[in-house]
Amino acid sequence: MKTYKCIIFDCDGVLVDSEVLAIQTLIDLANRQGANIDLNYALNNFKGSYLQECFRKIEKISGKSLPKDFEAQFRKRSFEVFGKELLPVKDIKNVLESLQIPFCTASSGPQEKIRLNLTTTGLRHFFNENIFSCYDIGKWKPDPDIFLHAAEAMGFAPEDCLVIEDTILGVRAAKSGGFDVFGFAERNENDDFTKEATAIFYEMDELLALLGMSPKS
Repeated sequence: MKTYKCIIFDCDGVLVDSEVLAIQTLIDLANRQGANIDLNYALNNFKGSYLQECFRKIEKISGKSLPKDFEAQFRKRSFEVFGKELLPVKDIKNVLESLQIPFCTASSGPQEKIRLNLTTTGLRHFFNENIFSCYDIGKWKPDPDIFLHAAEAMGFAPEDCLVIEDTILGVRAAKSGGFDVFGFAERNENDDFTKEATAIFYEMDELLALLGMSPKS
């Protein structure tokens, strides 16, 4: 078993159970614009993607441009939903409490969203300022730069870090940056996801065993 010096967690779908909430909110707004998409399509085409790329796909499906305030509508509505319904991923608190090496989170979302979601779910204190956003550097997955940025900020080389991801875009971003990546596959049935990840796990409490660590007593 390889020994890692730092762990880089994706946020949505790995730390906070936000993927379905966010995507359903996007579906509701998109369908008002005539997109007529369902949850299955959205999960397969939007999960892990840069938000602007999702908007481009919606415009292509609907055949018309989205309103200029569409992103603002989405952010407002999703923040409202997260405030009422967002939960931490099952067993993630125990994992974070048990880790004996440095860790951080690197996400495609803006800093405001990441910090709000971590606060809402009671995870904010685990990360201090070790929160990295694609919006900080202007690069999005599958570009590896967000993970390279996080690793450098934490003081480690890519080969010393492990990335935890739940999307194929995230897996490919990590691998192209020279990272090992464990795929959290609880809600991912993509064959490429399970084939391309360094290892796969389906329940968060399996992660510590994969790392050769014991839960905090």
